[in-house]
Amino acid sequence: MKQKVEELIHELKHHVPFTIFATIVAIVVVIFIVYFMSQEIPKSFFHSLHFLHIFVSSMVTTAIFYKYKSNIFQAILVGIMGAIIIGSLSDVVFPYLGGIILNLKIEFHLPIIEKTFLILMISLIGSFVGAYYKTTKIPHFIHVFLSVFASLFYLLVFSSFFSLIYFLGAFLIVFISVIIPCCASDILFPFIFLREKIKNTGVNK
Repeated sequence: MKQKVEELIHELKHHVPFTIFATIVAIVVVIFIVYFMSQEIPKSFFHSLHFLHIFVSSMVTTAIFYKYKSNIFQAILVGIMGAIIIGSLSDVVFPYLGGIILNLKIEFHLPIIEKTFLILMISLIGSFVGAYYKTTKIPHFIHVFLSVFASLFYLLVFSSFFSLIYFLGAFLIVFISVIIPCCASDILFPFIFLREKIKNTGVNK
């Protein structure tokens, strides 16, 4: 387990710059939409991004597992579990806890409970796609962007109030919400079951 943690930390160092960049881009886009275009962000935006996040996450996790162990049933099961558990942490649980810390009077909405069948079907389809194409680099890039926007939109649409001053705190919340769960989902989670080293896996190749 100690080796897994050390390897995860090594991978995190490579993912930190991109996650910072994606978070800044997301915040700039949201500020432009909300404060310059005076447009409200509907709750459907969060749900759409969360569904896409679950799809891509299940695809990447399944692809990594299936590359190293050609057991389609196990690969799909690991992909579904990783996408739902860690995707929920990234998009909902971490932003919710961050909202509490910022005293945003944030509501708790967990899609896997509210839309169970839809989430399961999305993750199942994503897992099949991941097992078929076995591709990881581009989906992981997209995965991070989707998670950043989903986490930020959760803070915006489910909090009672959110002003410009809160974006500094939002940056930290979104960054933490994305960097640890997403890297754990795409990198660490499959290898807990594979019992393989994380390095030289091809995630970034």
